[in-house]
Amino acid sequence: MNRSANDWITRLGLVPHPEGGHFRETYRAAERIAGTGLPSRYGGARAFSTAIYFLLRSDEVSRLHRIKSDEIWHFYAGGPLTMFLIHPGGLGEIILGSDPDQGQALQAVVPAGTWFGAAPRPSVPYALVGCTVAPGFEFADFELGDRHRLIGSYPQHAALIERLTQ
Repeated sequence: MNRSANDWITRLGLVPHPEGGHFRETYRAAERIAGTGLPSRYGGARAFSTAIYFLLRSDEVSRLHRIKSDEIWHFYAGGPLTMFLIHPGGLGEIILGSDPDQGQALQAVVPAGTWFGAAPRPSVPYALVGCTVAPGFEFADFELGDRHRLIGSYPQHAALIERLTQ
């Protein structure tokens, strides 16, 4: 069955995400890791792991952001999307999708602390993916990218930063 982005948003109960697109948390481990068992960057206890559904429509982007944990992205439905990772060594791009023969990955890992964003590939109506975070995601660990600071740090990627920030 071919579903539209709006069908998925309704069926899965997705709501707007601060970085863009729509999401819903689907899992939060009941068990927690004590803050003393985590690197100091966390500042307290975290769930072992969390997971969400995340959907981007053709006119939406996941704005540049970073979190304190590794994040695994999983492709589910729709068309492929490009993940953009900015780090001191340069710019990385990962195509998340269902066709490995076209260089698409079914899963991709964004290392903790990496600036990243995403957008559906041209002519793709939407991309439905999932994200798993360990230790679990907390909004206190989320930093939305500041356009001027990012361009100051990575001027060679100014066009991309303009596209993926407000």
